[in-house]
Amino acid sequence: MLIIIVAAVLLLVLAGGGAFLYISKQRAAAAAADEEGGDHATTEQAADSHGAAKTPPVYLPMDNMVLNLADPGGERVAQVGITLEVRDAAAADSVKAYMPTIRSGVLMLLSQRTSEELLSAEGKQKLIEDILRETSVPFGGGEEEEPAVTDKKKTKKKVVKQFPVIGVLFSSLIVQ
Repeated sequence: MLIIIVAAVLLLVLAGGGAFLYISKQRAAAAAADEEGGDHATTEQAADSHGAAKTPPVYLPMDNMVLNLADPGGERVAQVGITLEVRDAAAADSVKAYMPTIRSGVLMLLSQRTSEELLSAEGKQKLIEDILRETSVPFGGGEEEEPAVTDKKKTKKKVVKQFPVIGVLFSSLIVQ
């Protein structure tokens, strides 16, 4: 009986040791694969940095805004969270310096909208365009484009002028 107990304990110890060695080898192989994959990814990133991509954009969240909408009766409210996409960290600093002006302009834009405009895809896209125009005002932009002007030179000048805010993202949009 003692021999059976010793054999069972010995078998359990050997099984545990074998499992330990098996798991250790798998972890070592996974670590080696991660290191090789990491070096490969670093090489790809270095190759991309020499290409067209300069720096990744910086995202600058604005505080959530709660406002009354321009619906008839004035009973509709919206809570809107907006994140501005800026070119780089230096642009983020300049946008932060003008944030009270930008926030005020965005609040004015939002308060002129109806719930139908905020809930439709076309209305949201129009709002994004208006917010982009509004965020360029402190930096010398924001004027309405003249639709009758078709001069190519004037169009090129408008395209060349770059503003720090390059995108507007909705982080939350609740209409009640």
